[in-house]
Amino acid sequence: MRWVVFLRAVNVGGTNRCQPAQIAKQLAKFGVVNIGAVGTFVVREDISKSTLRATIAKKLPFKCEIMICPARDIIKLASRDPFAQQPSRPNITRFVNVLAKPPPLPLPLPLNLPSADDWLLKIIAIQNRFVLGLYRRQMKTISYLGKIEKLLGVPMTTRNWNTIEKIAKILSQG
Repeated sequence: MRWVVFLRAVNVGGTNRCQPAQIAKQLAKFGVVNIGAVGTFVVREDISKSTLRATIAKKLPFKCEIMICPARDIIKLASRDPFAQQPSRPNITRFVNVLAKPPPLPLPLPLNLPSADDWLLKIIAIQNRFVLGLYRRQMKTISYLGKIEKLLGVPMTTRNWNTIEKIAKILSQG
């Protein structure tokens, strides 16, 4: 089965430093493609999820949460264009939180933080292990991303929607 791997809190703020491009080279036999510098990989060859998790963990000089999703889930997510009805401006970023597992509790949606009138972060949908939203590019926004994790009670990592689209494109190429 093909997979997409998301590492949590890698190469952020000078901590949990690693070289994802080097890890991808070391795992070339599994068809691993590195996407960016924060620990996102497409795995194009057949490997079990448990073997993949153990293999990646051995390559990291620190412990971190490793989220592994079936490639088909990312393709399905990207094919729906979930942001079609949302604002698109230079100061607004479309993002996806990838959860370690589906959230145990539903959230009322849309969820706007700090408020509906003056939002910095807006959650528009939760689809299984994916939280879809928008945020305004301001320093305070980071604290609201952390609040989403606390509200859901599940570890998560955040990626730009552009990254998800890039992953889907690589997966569609075979």
